[in-house]
Amino acid sequence: MKKINTWLSDLSRRIAPDRSLERYRRLDEFIARRLREDIYPEIPDPGHLEITRRMIEHIAERWGLAGRRVLDVGCGQGQALELFAAQGAVPTGLTFGADFEECQRKGLDVIEMEMSFLEFPEETFDLIWARHALEHSLFPYFTLVGLYTALKPGGLLYVEVPASDTCAQHQRNRNHYSCLTRSSWLSLFERTGFVVEESHDIHVQLKCGPDVWFSFSMSRPALGESEKSPTL
Repeated sequence: MKKINTWLSDLSRRIAPDRSLERYRRLDEFIARRLREDIYPEIPDPGHLEITRRMIEHIAERWGLAGRRVLDVGCGQGQALELFAAQGAVPTGLTFGADFEECQRKGLDVIEMEMSFLEFPEETFDLIWARHALEHSLFPYFTLVGLYTALKPGGLLYVEVPASDTCAQHQRNRNHYSCLTRSSWLSLFERTGFVVEESHDIHVQLKCGPDVWFSFSMSRPALGESEKSPTL
């Protein structure tokens, strides 16, 4: 019996990696085919632009932006990138399709890259701006770990996400996969290792009625502070 158990254990070790890789291939195919169908251009909106301007000015006043390396996750047509550059920051944006082409036309630094699979060296950015981005993630905890890793110790992550079940019915948007509650987001931030510095509800008036967006500013602990080490 001992020999049989040893043989089965050895067999499982040899089989498991192939089965695991097959699962990841299925995920890769799903992202490449199914999710690509859900990408559409981001039409500039005056209300969104005003809140973007207000929050960037607040970050500049409290934490400073001059000379800072900034990553804009889901930068759309680059309005935030332009505002960051005006504050003296060095911004890079992630986007796809027609928005990517528009940003290139404007001369902005943009890359076509999936936010859940960042390809930057660890501890690259001073600020990561993820405004109305994480609701588009299939697996926000995994995405957050990647953002944490790309952020420098002491760096800041800004997240803004829509609440579900408002008049806007954000959870029904065709590429909103993670419309979570405020407490669910806070739990994910905490287990990732972030320290939430500020948290607000942003109340806006849409054509359909009142809407709510959750706003979070959080830091990756500086070296020497109590810091988790998330791994991918």
